[in-house]
Amino acid sequence: MPTVSNVIADGNHDKEKNGVLPSDRRVKIQEDSLAPTKTRSLQSRCSPGHICRRTRTLSTSKSEDHLMTTDHGMEVYTKGRPPWYDSTGQRLKKPYLIGICGGSASGKTTVAKSIIERLGMQWVTVLSMDSFYKVLTPDQHELAQANEYNFDAPNAFDFDLMYEALKRLSEGKSVDVPVYDFTTHKRDINTIVMYGADVLIFEGILAFYDPKIVDLMDIKIFVDTDADTRLARRLYRDISERGRNISGVLDQYLHHVKPAFDQYIAPGSKVADVIIPRGGENTVAIDLIVRQVKMQLEARGYDANTRKVDWNRGACYSDLPPPASLRLIKQTLQVRGLQTILRDRETSRDDFIFYSDRLMRILLENATNFASYIDVEVEQPNGKIFGGRKKSLDVCGVAIMRAGETLETALRSVVKDSKMGKILIQTNELTHVPELYFLRLPKNLNKHKVFLMDASVATGSCATMAIRILLDHDVLEENIVLVSLLMAQPGLQRIAYAFPRVQVVTTAVDPEVDEKGRIIPGFGNFGDRYFGTDYPLKNLSSEERQTDFVLDDGASSTVSE
Repeated sequence: MPTVSNVIADGNHDKEKNGVLPSDRRVKIQEDSLAPTKTRSLQSRCSPGHICRRTRTLSTSKSEDHLMTTDHGMEVYTKGRPPWYDSTGQRLKKPYLIGICGGSASGKTTVAKSIIERLGMQWVTVLSMDSFYKVLTPDQHELAQANEYNFDAPNAFDFDLMYEALKRLSEGKSVDVPVYDFTTHKRDINTIVMYGADVLIFEGILAFYDPKIVDLMDIKIFVDTDADTRLARRLYRDISERGRNISGVLDQYLHHVKPAFDQYIAPGSKVADVIIPRGGENTVAIDLIVRQVKMQLEARGYDANTRKVDWNRGACYSDLPPPASLRLIKQTLQVRGLQTILRDRETSRDDFIFYSDRLMRILLENATNFASYIDVEVEQPNGKIFGGRKKSLDVCGVAIMRAGETLETALRSVVKDSKMGKILIQTNELTHVPELYFLRLPKNLNKHKVFLMDASVATGSCATMAIRILLDHDVLEENIVLVSLLMAQPGLQRIAYAFPRVQVVTTAVDPEVDEKGRIIPGFGNFGDRYFGTDYPLKNLSSEERQTDFVLDDGASSTVSE
């Protein structure tokens, strides 16, 4: 009896601590027997003369899970968010910074989560002071092993790095937050990328110690919890989560934690705006704080139910002349011929992929003309000197998933050893605004010429967000080149107006977009046509639509709406 592999994609994602977004989708492979009738039905669809889907080209991007689920089941994005800027690429408002201070194991994190849940917002940045412990020297590490190092004293923290991180977050810029390992007392080589949001929550035992940091806060909350309760919580946490033993925890508490609380932490209550007794258990105090925060957000113009920008608006840009930043590649007979094939609805998927790749190669070869070059002299084999040019900045490609990933191969074939990054931006079906769901960018991105790649640009909303992200990573506007096979006039003008120093390279510009944000005339949904997700399901029965079937090359795929 023939069998196929049922590929089941689990929509629930593993949640890692401190982890913009779900990824690492678990895929379970299980063997299943097929009934003879179903087998004949499946085989018939893959036989000559019948339509059969080609194996999809999939991305293997890896990301962290930045979702927090509240007690009521609400999923909150603690990194990544809808637009934090207007249609011109400028920030809409100053973030609201909440500082939470209190003794070790007093319930600061619980209070922060309670505030997030009651605010009902889906984009909040939570920054913990624990991430900013200093790396211990060998001598300090020995003291820590003997429970003689004071982790609750101010000199245990890097306040300069802490201040810079909070300042950048309050400005809406990205921050590489260190990950501290409490077992080895070292920072992990990998960092966590965080973004500023409408509300920033900063919590830590010495959150109110540095006056510069206190001045950044809009509201200061001190969590006051009974000492015995804090000790019990610390015992449980350090033993179960940090690999400590009970005698070591008690010894450290008596010699370091309690004295540090009396000397450094407790005085922080004097600068607090609100003191919460019993920590997260005091729901009345938390409700009052949330009410105050909402009032302050409304005073700053924040409204979660109002769409600040009509991201699909484009009529006002339609009649403007081409912007100076546009670099339309030469319309040779070959380019026009390739465009004709891609626009033809009768083009098969194999031909669509082949000629798309061919046009992408031409596009990227033209785009490299706008990389950064400097004059250089080299010695030729005959000993003579040749005055030429060489790149002054390495090229990094950043693809706007998923259609933008199709240009990665073309870039690699043109620019050797180019680094790659990815950004996933999707449009919210209810609010019709773009939302950031995932990003993976190389380190030192600001030292590269960045080719931002997307197959097509219609309204320009996703490209605008992607450019804003690159700017938040300290990439200069003049070091960004937007590369796209096809652009619509409204999206092109919007990007050129918001970011005039960004170079735009494309093979064609179509005049308009329709009410759904689709390019007119365009070449259809590029991602669907390239990846094979435009399979004509209407030709299948309801039973067949939910069935896995064998492909020509022996692989399997699931048909779904």
